[in-house]
Amino acid sequence: MANILPPLKALRAFEASARQLSFTRAAEELFVTQAAISHQIKSLEEYLGIKLFMRKNRALLLSEEGQSYYLDIKDIFTSLHEATERLLARGAKGSITVSSQASFAIQWLVPRLTTFNALHEDIDVRIKAVDQAENSLTEDVDVAIYYGRGRWPNIHADKLHTEYLIPVCSPLLMQEHAANGKPALLSLDDLSKHNLLHDTSRRDWKRWFKQVGVKGANLNHGPIFSHSAMVLQAALHGQGVALAYSVLAKPDIDSGRLVCPFNDVLVSKNAYFIVCRENQQDIGKIAAFRKWMLDMVEAEQELITDGQIN
Repeated sequence: MANILPPLKALRAFEASARQLSFTRAAEELFVTQAAISHQIKSLEEYLGIKLFMRKNRALLLSEEGQSYYLDIKDIFTSLHEATERLLARGAKGSITVSSQASFAIQWLVPRLTTFNALHEDIDVRIKAVDQAENSLTEDVDVAIYYGRGRWPNIHADKLHTEYLIPVCSPLLMQEHAANGKPALLSLDDLSKHNLLHDTSRRDWKRWFKQVGVKGANLNHGPIFSHSAMVLQAALHGQGVALAYSVLAKPDIDSGRLVCPFNDVLVSKNAYFIVCRENQQDIGKIAAFRKWMLDMVEAEQELITDGQIN
């Protein structure tokens, strides 16, 4: 059987215009111009070979054929709308898989999941730890946490935190050094007498020392860790001073397990982003999880100005 269905775009324009009896209001509803609506109606009338509307005294009226056609198709559009709503409602339940680097999941995401679970008891969160965040938005993943500049093809990305690198250490480290007659961390120069802990490489400490104007520090010593969470653990155990990512260190700073001996911070060019596939950011459970994360970040974001952390 030959396909006699007219284009859906033209049918939508007709249904809205017939219901509103106005091309202008139909255009506003469909977010197009009045000219676009008129063009779609004209193409539909030519396709059907039937006049659907009449203009009388500047009023828009349905022709007899147009009125009959509208009554036949309006229930179809209502059914489509209801079917779509039911589908999206199902999409807001079930489980959601979130991929993230282990350090971010351990330090930030997992401790806060209780609040999400309380708000969305019908959504089960599955955390998938990955070594490399980028390209982890695979078919089995709904949402991912990326770390970078925020420019990824075919990806919708929302920035979570402005990221800073801050020196942190255990308060025990400062107490032990003072008790043993070793130099306390009273000035930036004192850092050269302490063990420096490195995340992935020694570049961050080099950049930090360059920014604060301290020269002569031996940056070629101290352990290097492959994961940020491991650097923080070493600092917590008093093994040295770490240059930590502010987002990951915040829970331990807030609890007093870590302290910031100096307020100077190094602004990172990268940041954490919550990402999903394009055009999926407002769908069901993805929308719920995105909104929760963005609301949490907004509530927690500390004011950091002039290169210092308060």
